[in-house]
Amino acid sequence: MTSFLSRRRFLAGAGAFAGASTLSTSFPLAAHAASIHGAPMLGASEAERPQLPSGIQFGDVTEGRAIVWARSDRDARMVVEYDTTERFQNARRIMGPHATEETDYTTRVDLAGLPAGQSIFVRVRYVDQHNHRIQSETHLGHFMTAPLIQGNRPLRFHWSGDNAGQGWGINPDFGGMKIYEAMRQRHPDFFIHSGDTVYADGPILPEATAENGKVWRNIVTPEVSKVAETLREFRGRQSYNMMDLNFRRFSAEVPQVWQWDDHEVTNNYSASKDLSADARYTEKNVAVLAARGQRAFLEYAPMRYYKERGAQRIYRKIAYGPLLDVFVVDMRSYRGPNSANMQTVESDETAFLGNVQVDWLVSELLASTATWKVIAADMPIGLYVGDGKDAQGNNKWEAVANGNDGPASGRELEIARLLKAIRTVANVVWITADVHYCAAHYYDPAHAQFQEFSGFWEFVAGPMNAGSFGPNKLDQTFGPTAVFQKAPPVQNASPYAGYQFFGEVNIDPQSKSLSVDLIDLNGVSQFRKVLEPKGV
Repeated sequence: MTSFLSRRRFLAGAGAFAGASTLSTSFPLAAHAASIHGAPMLGASEAERPQLPSGIQFGDVTEGRAIVWARSDRDARMVVEYDTTERFQNARRIMGPHATEETDYTTRVDLAGLPAGQSIFVRVRYVDQHNHRIQSETHLGHFMTAPLIQGNRPLRFHWSGDNAGQGWGINPDFGGMKIYEAMRQRHPDFFIHSGDTVYADGPILPEATAENGKVWRNIVTPEVSKVAETLREFRGRQSYNMMDLNFRRFSAEVPQVWQWDDHEVTNNYSASKDLSADARYTEKNVAVLAARGQRAFLEYAPMRYYKERGAQRIYRKIAYGPLLDVFVVDMRSYRGPNSANMQTVESDETAFLGNVQVDWLVSELLASTATWKVIAADMPIGLYVGDGKDAQGNNKWEAVANGNDGPASGRELEIARLLKAIRTVANVVWITADVHYCAAHYYDPAHAQFQEFSGFWEFVAGPMNAGSFGPNKLDQTFGPTAVFQKAPPVQNASPYAGYQFFGEVNIDPQSKSLSVDLIDLNGVSQFRKVLEPKGV
């Protein structure tokens, strides 16, 4: 499998993504131990003390492991303490990695050997690299590890995507990015960010005009006031969202699983992306922008890095006990160029996930013993997602569908091969975002042009804090029906309009039924579907 980003060369010499656990030491703590070498220095000014401007995050939590992420504002060493009670009487301490400019002062520790199905309480701070008595404030957080055996507690997770897009940034008058607080109040076990974590190609200005002439007032930094081109600007996009108080409160309590899509770099980018006529960009090389955007994403995402070939691999499996396996896919890094998408034979031009990732996904799904297998995709399968026209005036396509309603062609060929290979796997559900409205689709082989697959549901959520659009048309190659959809009456509706959505999945431990709710900014469910497991 080839990659548009030449992933294995990406940061190969920097060593930026070495596993933090290999750099750390762990040992038991006495209760409430506060420092590395002696008590913190009294009277140290705020200017002398390291700061944590982006809060803390937890990510890729399983039954025994979790990533703890934080960011300093200067050279300093990360210190992580954790325990199964908030009193920290039997805490363990990890002397984590040094925060340096090389990774924009982001650091992470991969906690291992955690007890399954337990609350884990965490304290994070940084210590000055020259004087260990000069320390930051301690940031507190907690999360729950995945269960090893089926218990009596229901499993709940959320998903959504599309953040700070179309110029709708952090508006303190609105209450900031309120969807994070709406999710936090529902106490999910984890959250899947389905991509478009930032809009690197969308400038955020001090004011924007919303519906009925209402003014939206943004917090603005230099890095978000223009399209991102430099590594500093891509990093500034990621750190911008973390300025939001709702996000920081949420991320200290809810573990996250991040994936990416196009706007981490630029709109609809692929090998065919041409920026020559876009006056906003002085850097016209899309591969350069993609490498910088991916580097910033990986630095800020609270995800576990792979030590094998492809250390920057984003697709992965998150095992969450006997009821659930989550398969996080990457529909961006291995795709061929966006085109008319009508090829009749698979090739590099029709790749979407790419052969290696398809083989991995099929193998993992066939091997999974979890009751439910959730595929977290960064784009929908059947919805029209256009990308302008090619030189011959043909429609170009950004996602899988090509708008012809006929037999599988173009990227549909790869998806058809995937669906055929997993047709014996029971209880597969797809979740996604990207199109800025919420929907529930059922794909029925009886109504499809390509019929060698088992019927499945696809649920769409988003946006989180961006313009709302839609609804989009459905291509009938795989026989989808829009069972539900909710979209705004006007395109690019601001968050004021209320068309911001997240999805919630609940799995009952007794019946093993899986319910999906599509929920709005105020925590009100707009649609619910209950699925009963097969073969249980």
